[in-house]
Amino acid sequence: MLDIDRLFVQVQDFVLFYGLKFIIALFILMIGLYLVNRITTWAYDLMTRKDVDPSLRPFLRNVLKVVLLVLLIMVVIGQVGLQITSFLALLGSAGLAVGLALQGSLANFAGGVLLLTIKPFRVGDFIEAQGQKGTVFIINIFNTVITTEDNKTIYLPNGPLASAVIVNYDVEQTRRLELSLTVEATVPLAKVREEILKVVATDERVLLSPEPSVGVEKLSAQAVTLFVRVWVQRERGTFRSGAYEDLTEKIKDAFEKAGIALK
Repeated sequence: MLDIDRLFVQVQDFVLFYGLKFIIALFILMIGLYLVNRITTWAYDLMTRKDVDPSLRPFLRNVLKVVLLVLLIMVVIGQVGLQITSFLALLGSAGLAVGLALQGSLANFAGGVLLLTIKPFRVGDFIEAQGQKGTVFIINIFNTVITTEDNKTIYLPNGPLASAVIVNYDVEQTRRLELSLTVEATVPLAKVREEILKVVATDERVLLSPEPSVGVEKLSAQAVTLFVRVWVQRERGTFRSGAYEDLTEKIKDAFEKAGIALK
């Protein structure tokens, strides 16, 4: 009976000791989860007020939440009485294994953070990168989605994209349009230039400064190739301004009326 009583007392002491620890740990967990939600919500609202990029806000909020949850779990484990060093070793091993398995994804992840931080382009910009041209539809943390002018959707991995040459057509407020026209070599160039400049002057989208220019691009015994350069206000999200097609059509019509043959 004495052994049974002693065992009963030991079990009772064990339950009381660790049961109290467990109750305290559970209380810490509940309060901690509440605080984590409040802190992450506050951080997200702060990023909104500070005008942090909308694509970056959810990512930063999730990173903060994961860090806070890991710290909370460590506190709870320590309260229960388990060894935190074992947990840290397990966490480190798991992190190393995941990192080795997801090297490409981590490179895209790092590239996404870089793109969202330095902002070489924004949603709605027309860009050229990695041999592709299109309007930026969305910037995800692992890839950037662009839509081409023929309505194709292209997914660009952020890792290579962050280290590639990126041409952003929508940074500057003006854009130069360049047309190329070929006429017969017998046509007087002064007459050709006059007709072109008259057409250009009728388009309100063409800026007066810098001035429109017409010049010889290539010359041969049979034909003369001319360039026409005009500056217009850029139209966001497209490669060419609508003025390009309009000017080309109007110049063709003007040439026909003036008896100038295109080659």
